[in-house]
Amino acid sequence: MTKNYLTTAQGAPVADNQNSLTAGQNGPVLIQDVHLLEKLAHFNRERVPERVVHAKGAGAHGVFKVTNDVSAYTKADFLSEIGKETPVFTRFSTVAGELGSADTLRDPRGFAVKFYTETGNYDIVGNNTPIFFIRDAIKFPDFIHTQKRDPRTHLKNPNAVWDFWSLSPESLHQITILMSDRGIPATYRHMHGYGSHTFLWVNNNDEQFWVKYHFRTNQGVKNLLADVATKIAGENPDYHTEDLYHAIENGDTPSWTLHVQLIPFEEGLEMKELLFDVTKTISQKKYPLIEVGTMTLNRNPENYFAEVEQVTFSPGNFVPGIEASPDKLLQGRLFAYGDAHRYRVGANSSQLPINAPKVAVRNNQKDGAMRMDNGTSSVNYEPNSFNSVKEQAAAKISRYAIEGSIGNYTYDDNYYSQAGDLYRLLPIDEQQRLVENIVASLSQVTYPEIQQRQLLHFYQADEAYGQAVADGLGLTVKNK
Repeated sequence: MTKNYLTTAQGAPVADNQNSLTAGQNGPVLIQDVHLLEKLAHFNRERVPERVVHAKGAGAHGVFKVTNDVSAYTKADFLSEIGKETPVFTRFSTVAGELGSADTLRDPRGFAVKFYTETGNYDIVGNNTPIFFIRDAIKFPDFIHTQKRDPRTHLKNPNAVWDFWSLSPESLHQITILMSDRGIPATYRHMHGYGSHTFLWVNNNDEQFWVKYHFRTNQGVKNLLADVATKIAGENPDYHTEDLYHAIENGDTPSWTLHVQLIPFEEGLEMKELLFDVTKTISQKKYPLIEVGTMTLNRNPENYFAEVEQVTFSPGNFVPGIEASPDKLLQGRLFAYGDAHRYRVGANSSQLPINAPKVAVRNNQKDGAMRMDNGTSSVNYEPNSFNSVKEQAAAKISRYAIEGSIGNYTYDDNYYSQAGDLYRLLPIDEQQRLVENIVASLSQVTYPEIQQRQLLHFYQADEAYGQAVADGLGLTVKNK
């Protein structure tokens, strides 16, 4: 028997991979052909459920290198000294499209980075925009329902999209970005990335700083005009995936410089409705970007399914020195992402090579589907009287006071100022394209009351903004 022989999943040699086991020349096929049954059963299960959001994407391995000393602000080990390098895996994606959708759709792009640090895995799970459409996780399922297919027609539904947006005025800032030139990046390599939420850094002296992450592309920002993007979508729906793969394969390794905005703890609490509202940005004039390090993607995956499809990210994957903020959308994501992975990939998805940390894992989680390492100890509980794993008091998160009555609260109702500021910052030609893109989408809405409601939002952000959209639709802004 040769060494390079075909086996079953249990390692047994396969004698015939061309012909099923049958009762005689003409069959029927025997149920005892376990190799046939195994092949067919596995084939039926070769596709895990696609991600509810961020289904279409591409990824690559790389390295993060610290270029500036930020140890005064965080005790995170992978940021502890200049020159320190940490392996990373980064996944880019569209948000609303299915697995087979086109890369060049007008949609935010996911920008997720897994740092394989010496104190566990740390994930930054953001987008290519610094903000989002909603600011409370309770609205997320409803929002995504409007972006997906109509449950009756199975078609995309512009009425649902704009109905939700017009009834959620906090979405206006993100709509303005989405419908601008930035709504369709030229490639994954030519877009910025953001952590979007506010997080908390803690240093070795237990001093706390609010932090926001900005990955700035070193390739320069480039975008696609709508007509070009539509043309590419028809000719090569995998355009961005192909571009990233070939760039890395040809040695044109893309890189991003990570910067942060740091806000003193008490100062941040004084503007908490701005700081923790993910539909708003924090002034870079008041809190300028501070360089942290460079991320370079230098190696393509060996297998797309094993690495890009099965990789799992969660904003709840923290390491000592980095903690959550009270941002209500972030708080919901801390649960939702891990729960999505347990459903989609399995309870033990953290043991897959692409997700497994580079440091030893010692916990009392046992059993479950696809468990690869269950340990050898009979002690699977804590506290215990034996020399088994113990809690580590030094890893406790920092403290700060909270107070208030239980209730359902919203952030402030300033939905318009930052959207208006953004519109006025755009050059005239970009303003025109922004309006054209909005008109092209909003004109598909068949309910005049939805159009009017949304027009009023644009008008309140900037009168010229609202009037331009109204003119494009051939409408008059009512109740202004």
